[in-house]
Amino acid sequence: MKPHRFHREADEEFTGALQHYFDISPALGGRFYDEINRLILEIRTHPARYRMFDPPVRRLLAEDFPYALIYLDEPEQVWLIAVMHLKRKPGYWKQRLSP
Repeated sequence: MKPHRFHREADEEFTGALQHYFDISPALGGRFYDEINRLILEIRTHPARYRMFDPPVRRLLAEDFPYALIYLDEPEQVWLIAVMHLKRKPGYWKQRLSP
């Protein structure tokens, strides 16, 4: 299983979405947290399994929330580029690929 790291802005997106769901209901926030962590575990375990979204970037959709994880499968790690709400402007995260 590969280690992972969050892009700074992806970490902020996760924290903001988590807070949003916790504000609605602590149980809902807990479900969101568990779902995103389940996706991270799946990606870390089988990073090449999921759909090439915008090569070389891959995407894994959440089942119960309108979110997807956008990531790069790097040789030594999985780099989580975005915790993307599916109603956002497409491609907003692409600028994060530049150093």
